[in-house]
Amino acid sequence: MELDLICAELKKGAAQLALHTELQKNNALKCVSEAILKNKQEILNANQIDVENARAKGTSESLVERLALNEKKFNDILDGIKIVIQQKDPVGKIVDGWKAPNGMEIRQIRVPLGVAAIIYESRPNVTADAFALAYKSGNSILLRGSSSALNSNKAVVKAIKDGLKNAGKDGVESALYLCESGNHSEVNEILNAVGKIDVVLPRGSAKLINLVVENAKVPVIQTGAGVCHLYVDESANLENAAKIAQNSKMQRPGACNAIETVLVNKKILKEFLVLLAKEFDEKVQIRADKECYFVLQNAGYKNLKEATDSDFGFEFLDFIVAVRQVESTEQAIEFINAHNTKHSECIATNDRSHALMFQQQIDAACIYVNASTRFTDGGVFGFGAELGISTQKLHARGPMGAEALTTTKFLIDGNGQIR
Repeated sequence: MELDLICAELKKGAAQLALHTELQKNNALKCVSEAILKNKQEILNANQIDVENARAKGTSESLVERLALNEKKFNDILDGIKIVIQQKDPVGKIVDGWKAPNGMEIRQIRVPLGVAAIIYESRPNVTADAFALAYKSGNSILLRGSSSALNSNKAVVKAIKDGLKNAGKDGVESALYLCESGNHSEVNEILNAVGKIDVVLPRGSAKLINLVVENAKVPVIQTGAGVCHLYVDESANLENAAKIAQNSKMQRPGACNAIETVLVNKKILKEFLVLLAKEFDEKVQIRADKECYFVLQNAGYKNLKEATDSDFGFEFLDFIVAVRQVESTEQAIEFINAHNTKHSECIATNDRSHALMFQQQIDAACIYVNASTRFTDGGVFGFGAELGISTQKLHARGPMGAEALTTTKFLIDGNGQIR
């Protein structure tokens, strides 16, 4: 991969895009959306090849589900671009402004980061999402998807480039590049491209994220793996809590916002676990501590194993969940903060003081009271699409939309002041 040449072109694209108005960028994105729709069958056919290849390699169905595009996911891509178009352009937004004692006018405004690279696994919808958010925020983007989704990504990028061409002077084709070789050496080149790439975003498994964080010389916005918890408080509506657990675990177990552990207050242990077993209906393997195992075994739940210490704090990405008894809300908070990845956490409770304690003391990007962790999503949060869920505390945290791909600079207007 001729990374120097590729990044030089992307820098030119970013410089050109930085001069485009919101109207121009929106027109280009509209043309891209139309081109993706026009190439729908080609994209779905390419995706089917990737899905068949994944199944032939023995990939788990929960991971195949992340890779596969269907009608809903395809329409979600188009809806995401539409919402990005409708959003206000973050570039040029005045963050703050004041007049210094010496008369200078100082403004802090948002500007693009420049050239962003995203290294991601499976999901071909990320190709379109990342492009749309980067383009709206005035950035060029280098896409490095996984080899498992290469056919899908190539088809999506071809449609994007068709749309940019159709946009005429409003389309900046050099603002996008897809790595196509599938060679792992590409990742190392990207991670070491100091001065060529302004920021790298990893999106995928804990293994991928750790690889990027540990080896990158380029600045990284870390999107974390999702070891998410549900704590069921003694005051909770237990039927609602069981449904939250079912949705958070079973709707898309391969998603980073699916729960991996359920903590249950000992005062309602038996009553809740019977309801949980009913909701899981033997479809989820429960790895339970000693107290929970005894209750579930007596309730007749068969898809059951005794938990080991390594099951807690582990991202299964499958129809598997760890379950544990706790003594109190305080103990649940302590346990979660010791085992989570700072992604999304939930408490089921009708005690407002416990809810406030949980939200104040849990260290995570998104903290829910009586709602599924599956809502941690850029689309749900109104961003249209997302670059990922940032679990770090610098620059961005939580679902990242277009504004997360901007930084700020200060503009100072004077009339001859000297120091």
